[in-house]
Amino acid sequence: MPTELAATSTTQSKVRLGGPVFEKYNSPEEWIAAIKKLDYRAAYCPVSPGADSALIKAYQSAALKNDIVIAEVGAWSNPISPDQETAKKAIQKCIDSLALADEIGASCCVNVSGSRNPKHWAGPHKDNLTNATFDLIVETTRKIIDAVNPKHTYFTLECMPWAYPDSADSYLKLIKAIDRKQFGVHLDPMNLITSPQIYYRNGEMIRDCFRKLGPQIRSCHAKDITLREDNAVPQFDEIIAGKGNLVYSVFLTELAKLKDVPLMMEHLNTAEEYAQAAKYIRSVGKMVNVEL
Repeated sequence: MPTELAATSTTQSKVRLGGPVFEKYNSPEEWIAAIKKLDYRAAYCPVSPGADSALIKAYQSAALKNDIVIAEVGAWSNPISPDQETAKKAIQKCIDSLALADEIGASCCVNVSGSRNPKHWAGPHKDNLTNATFDLIVETTRKIIDAVNPKHTYFTLECMPWAYPDSADSYLKLIKAIDRKQFGVHLDPMNLITSPQIYYRNGEMIRDCFRKLGPQIRSCHAKDITLREDNAVPQFDEIIAGKGNLVYSVFLTELAKLKDVPLMMEHLNTAEEYAQAAKYIRSVGKMVNVEL
């Protein structure tokens, strides 16, 4: 466990923790019951784009009634693919997902910006971190937001190590360039750990992200990261929360300063692994006086 601790206060703060629901549900009531069993106060969107409007409204009402925040609608795709047909389908998926997020009252619709890699939709490519691709991301994101004109939600881009936004500063540049009120921030600090320097000082990086982006953050992801010590070239691995070096004491303290921004666990394989991750995150929360 990272040893850095954040300052605590006498007043307990709260953060909405959530994750996938493995239990099968066939109604809003069963969905709520499954969420409450996990002691979550946030959830992933329970329906897909194209769902009946009455069903969407029923889930939205159930969430509001039970104080559950629907954190995000995932639009995972490559809207800047060099293959025009792939890009076209991805842009439409983003539009449909953003429309669903707005209708169901989700905090955000989230995607990565994409990649110029023709084989790996979210992979590295020599052209990703260029001015031309930055401009393409701006144009594409505007197109998605303008097609929906959301009133209640935000379109966000998850940071990636090899695609914009790849830092708090490049996110600020994108916000200014895109120039749309309903463009927000999705923060996954693990994705911003790209060097041993940041790895060993990631608490400083997390504080910097919240200092620069805090008011515009709509949802966060909870993961962890390790650096191999038996390799001559730096190699990072994603791992379950609590087994790596991400400074959750800082992450939770900073997140608790915002109102109702959910923290969503992801990329684990079983309900048991999610329970283990949640237990760790909550234990750190107790240390820094943040209730999850």
